[in-house]
Amino acid sequence: MNIFEKYALQTPNILIPNEKVDLSLWSVVACDQYTQDKQYWDTVSSITNGQYSTRHIILPEIYLNHFSEEQRKKEVIRIQDNMKHYLDAGIFSSPISSMMYIERKTSYGRMRKGIVTSIDLEKYDWQPFSKAEIRATEATIVDRLPPRMEIRQGAALELPHIMLLVNDADNVLIEEIGRCIHKTGESPLYNFTLMMDSGSIAGWPIPEDLSINIMKDALEILYKKNTGEDGSTFMFAVGDGNHSLAAAKSVWERYKQKSGGMLLENGFFSIPKSIENHPLRYALVEIVNLYDSGLTFEPIHRVLFNTDAKKLIHFVQEKLGGSTLKCKDKEELIQKVEASTSSFGFVSRTEGLICVETKLTCLAVSALQPVLDEFIDSEKQIDYVHGAADAINLAERDGVVSVILPPISKISFFSTIAEYGSLPRKSFSMGEASEKRFYLECRKLAID
Repeated sequence: MNIFEKYALQTPNILIPNEKVDLSLWSVVACDQYTQDKQYWDTVSSITNGQYSTRHIILPEIYLNHFSEEQRKKEVIRIQDNMKHYLDAGIFSSPISSMMYIERKTSYGRMRKGIVTSIDLEKYDWQPFSKAEIRATEATIVDRLPPRMEIRQGAALELPHIMLLVNDADNVLIEEIGRCIHKTGESPLYNFTLMMDSGSIAGWPIPEDLSINIMKDALEILYKKNTGEDGSTFMFAVGDGNHSLAAAKSVWERYKQKSGGMLLENGFFSIPKSIENHPLRYALVEIVNLYDSGLTFEPIHRVLFNTDAKKLIHFVQEKLGGSTLKCKDKEELIQKVEASTSSFGFVSRTEGLICVETKLTCLAVSALQPVLDEFIDSEKQIDYVHGAADAINLAERDGVVSVILPPISKISFFSTIAEYGSLPRKSFSMGEASEKRFYLECRKLAID
């Protein structure tokens, strides 16, 4: 019996590399980071060459634009072959049937706490206005799913860079588990420095008595607190990895259909009894408290290529209103945007540093993204960049315009999604790129 079924969770069998593997080389940052910094990923590839590393069993998104369809398929085969090789080579310790308590320290002096566990994909729905226990925070772009699905279909392993948020202002779950673990005096199962000056990470298996006594009670409190008047319960919001989790869901739905599942009214398939406990039904994730002091909510900035800055600024003003202010330097621009909930910073070689101050009362990114979508045509491209400094640096190139967005409030985060549905794609980032989840834990997807 799964005591956590009600809360959309399952205790996973987690695989961690054994002592023969250098975890600092094994663990690399999420594949959807540094999408404009090929040098970063080239460096990672160089230092992990010939080493056991998650770099060899993931596909960094920056390379997708450089691959033909044939090359991508070859890369997927290579990744899946490496997964099988790692299992056959015996580089993993015996599976840990436990959730993991995580403490992640970053190079910015922050520490966030988390729990690595499995979620039930039957209780997750990425569609807008979902009432599922686990909901997407951003609009899912279906066209972005195929590469992720290709890797997961037929993969022997999964590696999580997905982070779920729990609405726990009273710190009854993760923080209490951490306090109890530290009280025991147990040493962490692992504790090591992450590559590329990205801080460190430590992890402890959560003892069964804590799971039964502390965690279950905390989850019940959160379940009741986050159940709305309509009877639906919003347990977790997908903070990072929306598209990866949507891909996992899609693979599971396809597998149910292939196994004889019937199409239901909600658009999903029923579960044939023969596969009701199949590993594909679950996905490995890290749960983080929305109110964790070490978890910063950063806007994700927009960078447009092959774009006339003057025309873009005029277009945005025409649609959203507001006044323009010329800033003397980067610091002034960032300060004005970060002190507001409705101002945007435009950076380009031709127009310099321009702050557009609007009187929007809704979430700024929700208003801006449809305007950008309308402005962009076949000649223009858009990317999403974490960190204002990185976005501003990109604007040094000809034809590049960076749009700096204001912060997002934690307090209204869950209620906004519950009322208005998922946010526009790439609305926010939880910390800087180097603070993102690093691949570490694995879980088997294939049945022996």
